[in-house]
Amino acid sequence: MKVFAQVVEAGSFSAAARQLNLPKSSASKYVAQLEDHLGAQLLNRSTRRLSLTEVGHAFYECCAKIVHDVEEAERAVARADEAPQGLLKVNAPMSFGQLQLAPLIAEFLAREPKIRIELALDDLPVNAIAGGFDLTIRVAPPLADSSLIARRLAPNRIVVCAAPSYFARRGVPSTPADLVDHECLLYTYLSSRDTWHFAGAAGEQRVKVSRRLRANNGDALRDAAIQGLGLAQLPTFIVGPDLRSGALEAVLVPYEDHSTAIWAIYAPPPRHLSAKVRAFVDFLTQRLAREPAGETPDRGAGRHDKADRGQGRSNLGLTRDGDVDSRPQAAPSHR
Repeated sequence: MKVFAQVVEAGSFSAAARQLNLPKSSASKYVAQLEDHLGAQLLNRSTRRLSLTEVGHAFYECCAKIVHDVEEAERAVARADEAPQGLLKVNAPMSFGQLQLAPLIAEFLAREPKIRIELALDDLPVNAIAGGFDLTIRVAPPLADSSLIARRLAPNRIVVCAAPSYFARRGVPSTPADLVDHECLLYTYLSSRDTWHFAGAAGEQRVKVSRRLRANNGDALRDAAIQGLGLAQLPTFIVGPDLRSGALEAVLVPYEDHSTAIWAIYAPPPRHLSAKVRAFVDFLTQRLAREPAGETPDRGAGRHDKADRGQGRSNLGLTRDGDVDSRPQAAPSHR
């Protein structure tokens, strides 16, 4: 139809072929195929000129509108790819979304006035495609098998911590094995259920702990830990301020498992990643940088005296940097 409309507007097959960068024979062939398909003659041909038949004139009016609409749609897509705009649907874990993501979204929207965001917070595993989300944020180890694309936004530090009042009452564990004698606060959606994972010089360790409380929300576990109810294993994006203030103290720092990170996960685009998703992911990567969320750039924060180090206990501990990986590799743990 585009070739036919161009032939009519140019007045000849040769002129239309030049404008469309086609051989003259191809332009003539495409129009002939269109006439065969319609079962009607669209053009009167002579050695000197072309003219529309009556049915050709009516068909041209429709073709011209369709070609114009298609070209306008293509221009709209090109403009959308150039400038971030439109609705961006994002899913994130509850605590991370409230404490870390929400303030960043406000800053991002101030930068990008043509983007609107619809944010859904949910700790349960979410399928980005089935849920209709452009992007999901997850706190997870790398996923082993996934058709989705994941971009690492930041490292994630998970600490075992409790209130000073708890340590005064129950003592300080110096190794993961000591946890069998302690009361622990467990996260409902932890894939290992009652087992906490650790790493260190001796390699990976798994310790089954006894629970005093189980909850499906990290903030609830943080509140219980501050009240001295027991030990909690939580990310610093939840307890970072409490570690800095001394309301909570981290223990077993040399045994921390560094396997999780904060990921942006999205479906692989057919050709190009949309400008709105790319802009948001780039922004989050820049703002979250290389510090575990919830920790401060001041690596000297917190207490690191000899007595605390000897017990594997500190208010904050050291941060770690991490490389950006391209795809996740294991089922996510959500907080």
